[in-house]
Amino acid sequence: MANPSVEVLSRRDRQRADTVREIKETARRLLVEQGPEGLALRAVAREMGMTAPALYRYFASREDLVENLIVDLYDELSDFMEAARDAVPTTTARRLIAASRAFRTWATTHHAEFGLVFGSGLEAVVPGAEVEALRDGPIQAAGQRFGGICAALLAQLYLEQPFPIPADAELTPQLKEQLQTWCEKLPVPLPLGVTYVFLHCWIRLYGMVCMEIFGHLRFALDDAEPMFEAELYSLAERLGVADQYLPPAS
Repeated sequence: MANPSVEVLSRRDRQRADTVREIKETARRLLVEQGPEGLALRAVAREMGMTAPALYRYFASREDLVENLIVDLYDELSDFMEAARDAVPTTTARRLIAASRAFRTWATTHHAEFGLVFGSGLEAVVPGAEVEALRDGPIQAAGQRFGGICAALLAQLYLEQPFPIPADAELTPQLKEQLQTWCEKLPVPLPLGVTYVFLHCWIRLYGMVCMEIFGHLRFALDDAEPMFEAELYSLAERLGVADQYLPPAS
């Protein structure tokens, strides 16, 4: 015979999970419609037909809600990139290209969400003194998962097919010290030059996407995709895998 108290508890847990999910979905919709300013607990509660005090039973503060939303967005982006990577069961280079394209695709189809996670949207929601603290913990872990997707592929590519990297002596002492600190945290020992090349590639791709999303390329480009693809091909050349580059499917 089933224990009634267990069934009631399970039902309550399911109801709570459903409400939490609805709150975050509502907050995301308000983010898209109104920008970061829409992420106020009172506004979310009003949209859901709840009182603000009732919402505090699920999220302790606006910052708590924003943190949970950012973690969800990071996870959604990571899932999207991993799915694109795994859909290319060929070479590491092509999987890296697929993941890079997926990053841009998600960004260009989720402007408001990208702005909250990667732009100044967080500062618009959270008081300045609390921003850095909020970026630790769950957000940091979700961000590391996201960042590790392309980093792991590039490291795998180097182990399979070493590409040119700068010697340690070519790096300035200040840069070398920082790269060394980062290398010590990596699961696989890699030359400092590999981390330098990764940052070089990531800065170009990430910078390109940010400039597009935040409108900083409109002075020259109505459609930034050809420029992104040109950058992607240039980086493939830098990694010695230009022969693995294929234009995006129509």
